[in-house]
Amino acid sequence: MIYLSLFGLAFIAATLLPASSELALSGLVTQQQGELLWLWVAATTGNLLGSCVNYYLGWFIVKWRDRRWFPISQKQYDSACAHFNRYGKFSLLFAWLPIVGDPLTVVAGSLRTSFTWFFLLVALGKGVRYALVIFLALQVMS
Repeated sequence: MIYLSLFGLAFIAATLLPASSELALSGLVTQQQGELLWLWVAATTGNLLGSCVNYYLGWFIVKWRDRRWFPISQKQYDSACAHFNRYGKFSLLFAWLPIVGDPLTVVAGSLRTSFTWFFLLVALGKGVRYALVIFLALQVMS
């Protein structure tokens, strides 16, 4: 049950909704709840799949960017696209960053970035981030 809960929280944290899967993961590690490998798998997989939702949201919602109700202005959208294009697909390694990471995955989808590259780069970045969270939580326990 803890793995499913962590998966769900990590999934939600990867969307545009606010949540902190890192705190939950570090708490589970320090309380010795669950096996480390499965905690890492649950957090990484949930967060990666949440980012995939953002990707496909960007893929489909971009066609409505000229509507009044669209959440950002055309200028903001163009600026986000310019930043993404300046740093390229490898910027997706930083999709785990707070504030900019989730919108980055939406922009990648809206620009039709290769899903294979998207998936691999986001998985790598998020996997390393959660491994570091586990490592640091273990250091606190020592």
